[in-house]
Amino acid sequence: MLFHYHFWTPYLEETEKFYVQEGFQVHQRIGRYEGEFQPFDPPLTWDDFRDKKVLFRIIELRKGRVNITFGYGKRPVFDHIGILVSEEEKNGIINRAGELNWGHRSNERRTFIETPYGFKIELQTNMEFVEEGNSAIEQLDLSVNQPDAEESLSYLLNRHAGKINITQTGNVQLNRAYISGLDGLRKSDPNGLEIVSAK
Repeated sequence: MLFHYHFWTPYLEETEKFYVQEGFQVHQRIGRYEGEFQPFDPPLTWDDFRDKKVLFRIIELRKGRVNITFGYGKRPVFDHIGILVSEEEKNGIINRAGELNWGHRSNERRTFIETPYGFKIELQTNMEFVEEGNSAIEQLDLSVNQPDAEESLSYLLNRHAGKINITQTGNVQLNRAYISGLDGLRKSDPNGLEIVSAK
């Protein structure tokens, strides 16, 4: 199940505000302040730390089965998507990534598949990263500039590939996210990602 996307952006406060207005809840904020990583989680608001020049590594928002994260970057850059899988599915995807000569990194929290297309795929087996609710990522539209991407990703992800729509054009980019439970929404977030309400 698609559940997640992550990007880097200079528009941290604006991005958080956009998603909160659509019903997302801030789960955590972790940033470097005075040389150390510290939490700036709710109930803290931006008024409490806006002038402290915190370098945010991650801000995490959740709504139902949707988990969105972003951190500071000089310009908006799409980094990875995340899929909830069983342990068996995870092992199968890792094996197929090896057949494709794609690398992977694993730790106790998650696994990342390193695609050759300029983005990563997170494999997550822990359901604690999503909440109860009727919101879910129904489809993601990606642009990739290599012609074999759709076929290779379909092979890698097997049954999970159907919710990822690939077009071959320009640089790698996350163009559109179809999310259920957003009540007719169709507008772009501050990073140019179009969010569309899915039925």
